[in-house]
Amino acid sequence: MNLHLGNIGQIIQLAIAPVFLLTGVGTNLTVLTNRLARIIDRSRVLEEIVGQQGAESLTPIMRIELDELYQRSHLINRAITLSSTCALLVCLVIAALFLGDALDIHLDKIIAALFVAAVFALIGSFIFFLREIFVATKTLRRQREHGARFLP
Repeated sequence: MNLHLGNIGQIIQLAIAPVFLLTGVGTNLTVLTNRLARIIDRSRVLEEIVGQQGAESLTPIMRIELDELYQRSHLINRAITLSSTCALLVCLVIAALFLGDALDIHLDKIIAALFVAAVFALIGSFIFFLREIFVATKTLRRQREHGARFLP
């Protein structure tokens, strides 16, 4: 195991791009978790009405909204899972860069495969995020058509 200062510098330079990707994924996770929190808050308001007034107090429109909130939460959960997977894969890329250099092992194909898998996970996350946005805007459009929010 021969680590030289020059080699470490080169590896750090190589690791910068994945680190920037990791920063972007972290920001994406923040956005996704904030959206999930809003979905959960809105679901709790609807479920509290059911708990206080009974299931018959929910109007058909409120039931549709509750179903859409559950659908949105599942989509966001999938997006969060894929973003987290992407972050883990990027961390493995960075670790493999250093291990490959430190142990003088050729991990180039593994590193490339991990990076491509990370990018595909990120693409999947964005697809689920986009689907969630479509469901949310459909709900918003329905609310506008009915003149107000479903609940006070």
